[in-house]
Amino acid sequence: MHKTLHIVTYGCQMNVYDSQRIEEMFTVLGYTLKDQMDADVVIFNTCQIREKAEEKLFSDLGRVRLIKEFRKTNEKDMVIIVAGCSAQALGKNILKRAPYVDLVVGPQTYDKIPELLAKVERLYAVKDGPGRGILGTGFPKISKFDNLKVPRGFHGVSAVLSIQEGCNKFCTYCVVPYTRGAEYSRPLDDILNEARILLKEGAKELVLLGQNVNAYRSKTALGKEVAFSELLYRCAELEGVHRLRYMTSHPREMTPCLIQAHKEIPQLMPFLHLPVQSGSNRVLQAMNRQYTVQEYELILEELRKARPDIAFSSDFIVGHPGETEEDFQETCQLADRVGYAQAYSFMYSARPGTPSALKPQISIEIKKRRLHQLQEILQRTQQAFNLSKKGERLPVLFEKNGKKLGQILGKSPYMQSVYVHALEDIMGSIQWVEIQKSHLNSLAGSLAPPS
Repeated sequence: MHKTLHIVTYGCQMNVYDSQRIEEMFTVLGYTLKDQMDADVVIFNTCQIREKAEEKLFSDLGRVRLIKEFRKTNEKDMVIIVAGCSAQALGKNILKRAPYVDLVVGPQTYDKIPELLAKVERLYAVKDGPGRGILGTGFPKISKFDNLKVPRGFHGVSAVLSIQEGCNKFCTYCVVPYTRGAEYSRPLDDILNEARILLKEGAKELVLLGQNVNAYRSKTALGKEVAFSELLYRCAELEGVHRLRYMTSHPREMTPCLIQAHKEIPQLMPFLHLPVQSGSNRVLQAMNRQYTVQEYELILEELRKARPDIAFSSDFIVGHPGETEEDFQETCQLADRVGYAQAYSFMYSARPGTPSALKPQISIEIKKRRLHQLQEILQRTQQAFNLSKKGERLPVLFEKNGKKLGQILGKSPYMQSVYVHALEDIMGSIQWVEIQKSHLNSLAGSLAPPS
């Protein structure tokens, strides 16, 4: 009888990638995906960036506990696994607070889940109830990527490819260095081999992924140093690559060679996510971001010189400890000056064990007001950017059906959702679209002849 699996994913694109790899491991072992009620194994792949994600985890665990107890009355077991960054940060506290959880594994050890799952199942035979949970949250010497040799089994047109993990920047508000560990870059040949598999399986777009993706540093088989910009050039040479993207980048790692790559590589999309976090030098210093607002804006200027049609998205944190009203207004002014095409903004959330969490905290009322004010600016600039595309012709990579009958949805070079009414045979292809309508989060148009 086939065993069944259900995966719940919280948080960033890296977690989405990790969940895909976990699913692939279990598929090779004969598991099929099912709803929670019918799953033999339920995995929560967690995030630790904000407190809300942690609260949601325990809320969801409480619900799945009821399902586990119901299945037990029908003589069916359910293994509950907590993986990811919250698992790494909270560790045995998860087993204390939710003793019905069977396995806790960090983001660097999820390749060991099948092995640890076998231990859990052996424990089922000799021990029942709370206290049998297994903890697997170390930082192994051998990278998990060395053990993930299963086929990708990719389906789609845009493929995410993890090239780098961890962080050495130690921003004072962030848990990533503690949950994902030190920066690690995968070997160049491993990345290129995985990229070839994805392209052979139908990918048209590669999204290179890392916590500090442009901090990538590796070596060839002959020992030659390879920087991130060189990796982009090598990926662009692969047969079948129509589009290249990368995320998430750090301003400190935007080298002249990388900026030049934006000019020279046609497959590299004219859209860059470059988090700034704050428009105040004082707050940036308190965050240990290691750049000034002036340096950040100079990077944007150089990128625009290299690629005049480039647009930017960013991340913002409001209410970081010590942020004054003047600091916040400087952030609003920066957002207005840059005119971001998209942006993500959040209230500061104190994470245990980080330096910022030890500082005097700003009230939730002030943080909510500032977030609302900043988001009004960001929505305005996003709407203005989308409106600027009305009447233009854009190449759109179509990937799925829209909500309405006959509607096909794709992505513009600027990551805007674009929908047209057309036959399904355009799915998986890049088509020119004349943009006729713009909305806050999408564009609409009709197919146009090639430019």
